[in-house]
Amino acid sequence: MNEDELEQLCFNWFRDNNWDTAYGPDIAPDSNAPERSDYHEVVLKRYLHDTLKRINKHLPASAIEQAIARVLKPDSLDLTTSNRASHRLLLEGVPVEYRKDDRTIHDRAFLIDFDNLANNRFLAVNQFTIQGTKQPRRPDIVCFINGLPIAVLELKSPNDENADIWSAFNQMQTYKNEISDLFVFNEALVVSDGYNARVGSLTANKERFSPWRTIRHEDDRPLLECQLETLVRGFFNCELLLDYIRFFVLFENDGEIITKKIAGYHQFHAVREAVNVTLIASEMPDEYQSSEPRATYGREVVPGSKKAGVFWHTQGSGKSISMCCYAGKLLQQPAM
Repeated sequence: MNEDELEQLCFNWFRDNNWDTAYGPDIAPDSNAPERSDYHEVVLKRYLHDTLKRINKHLPASAIEQAIARVLKPDSLDLTTSNRASHRLLLEGVPVEYRKDDRTIHDRAFLIDFDNLANNRFLAVNQFTIQGTKQPRRPDIVCFINGLPIAVLELKSPNDENADIWSAFNQMQTYKNEISDLFVFNEALVVSDGYNARVGSLTANKERFSPWRTIRHEDDRPLLECQLETLVRGFFNCELLLDYIRFFVLFENDGEIITKKIAGYHQFHAVREAVNVTLIASEMPDEYQSSEPRATYGREVVPGSKKAGVFWHTQGSGKSISMCCYAGKLLQQPAM
């Protein structure tokens, strides 16, 4: 298949995951239904505005406009610094203030509703043209949540003998240099040659781009011929993706360089299961609550037993990231 056919096939997998899809030229600034005022813009402001109103019903219009203005103005000229600040906005909301009853109210406008999936809008766009510093650039697929570009997929044709998965990786580096605004809210980069597929963070080198081998959980590794299909159906599952953004993205600062680290599929599913087991084992059994073992993906856990355990990792498989994600997700659970 050629690259266009690969994009359309990829779109089918996104639709199966309940994503809306759009053809870039159909929503371009010079189209009949533009979603941007010019080719420099990378945020779909109408989507963002509508979602902010839906999620933050208690906020006045002035606070919504404040939040949008803040989103459209990156914190720094350094991309990684801006990305870290933007990730924090996704998790904690945008600080806003407004007047009410002669008082100044300090509040936050949330960009994503992590608790109510239906309040968010997921949109995948192909051939999304952006005016770069040297020339227009056109990533193959850009994924938006509530109008914010959170993922970019670069695909190479399986028929092109001169283009492999690392050609897509090199193309992504060009995008980061020439259309850096597209990556301010980025949470994942995906490169593929139509068969092989890898996902990595904004700062990841080739060695840190990894396959995604599962769809719903660790025990459902599908025998799909195409790695790209597994990645799209698994990583871009709407519910799982929000959980990933919320708990499985880390930044490390050694004083000079900021490194963004994202969990691999094995870390993601292992941590989710470990948290689930821990919550069951930490329950306080009483006369209204059964202490019978409860199965979770084939494992039996006794409620209130305090025997949660975590999970085994081999050397070099990312134990530190797993433990950070486990602790962070566990601390956010209501029962804890």
